[in-house]
Amino acid sequence: MAVDVWVLKETAEGERRVAATPETVKKLVSAGAQVHLQAGAGTAAGFPDQAYVDAGAQLGDALENADLLLCVQAPSLPTIARLKAGAVLVGGVQPEADPARAAALQARQLQTFPLERLPRTTRAQAMDVLSSQAGMAGYKATLIAAQLAPRFFPMLTTAAGTIRPSKVLIVGAGVAGLQAVATAKRLGAAVEGFDVRPETREQIESLGGKFLDLGVSAAGEGGYARALTEEERAEQQRRLAEHLKGVDVVICTAAVPGRPAPKIVTAAMVAGMRPGSVIVDLAAETGGNCEATQPGQTIEVGGVTVAGPLNLASMGAVHASEMFARNVYNFVALFLKDGRISFDWNDELLAKTVWPQRPAGGEIPPV
Repeated sequence: MAVDVWVLKETAEGERRVAATPETVKKLVSAGAQVHLQAGAGTAAGFPDQAYVDAGAQLGDALENADLLLCVQAPSLPTIARLKAGAVLVGGVQPEADPARAAALQARQLQTFPLERLPRTTRAQAMDVLSSQAGMAGYKATLIAAQLAPRFFPMLTTAAGTIRPSKVLIVGAGVAGLQAVATAKRLGAAVEGFDVRPETREQIESLGGKFLDLGVSAAGEGGYARALTEEERAEQQRRLAEHLKGVDVVICTAAVPGRPAPKIVTAAMVAGMRPGSVIVDLAAETGGNCEATQPGQTIEVGGVTVAGPLNLASMGAVHASEMFARNVYNFVALFLKDGRISFDWNDELLAKTVWPQRPAGGEIPPV
């Protein structure tokens, strides 16, 4: 009997993405799966039910029959309770973020693959949901900054005189930060990028930005940043505070998966910025890089606008869903073949992503 694959309609507040698109449904069907979809699962992302039906899916709500469940964010506790024991769950599950969720997953003995745990290797790039969604988040954060800023981003020569370009600083040069650098540059701003890792200079400059060198290097061994000494951190903070006095827009993107976002822009730095300046904190969901950030809100602090938008990737639901769905399909293709599920635990992408972590040489531990 063919594997029964189900695609959830997301229930998290503000979530518009979907874990499968008509494109990936066709691929799942070609792999021998029987695909079911909760009605309206893709509507908010621009994919009507009929498009899924035309791709070979069936509409329904009998989640109890699911062998494999695909999701963007973790299912609700009632949904988890409906799943049969031993079913496979793939998506942005984040079991460690909620003890009740973790307990529910274990109670149903689900074989859970939280894609945020995927090893960051070259082979895994086509499955990397963190990177694909961070790209959309960096893009949207820059557009929000441009909208909030009380000035043009590009330089303009007008009959009323020349308008200088906005000076935009991107904090953090991961995927989101580099996308923000590229987007702000396309909008005509004078762009700088800052990261504690000096090796990001080349990446920032390749996108047309200028690397902000604060004179303190965190270069460590193996390509990882080392911890700064207290003296180095104080000097870095002093120089950054001085530099922010001349910046029009700051876009914060520094985040560490599974940990609170590092505080980089202090309240004192915000107080030192010019009135009319803007801070958009992409890291708001994990506490924010700015001490003044209030997640989900846009506030004004001493004339400086501080925005902490949430779930930025969902704002670009069409393309974000297309990328997410392709990531999910590429991961599922590791174990879904000829209509059957079969796990090769010698494959590190499976062995290191599954939760709970299976012991070396053993099966997934029973609850």
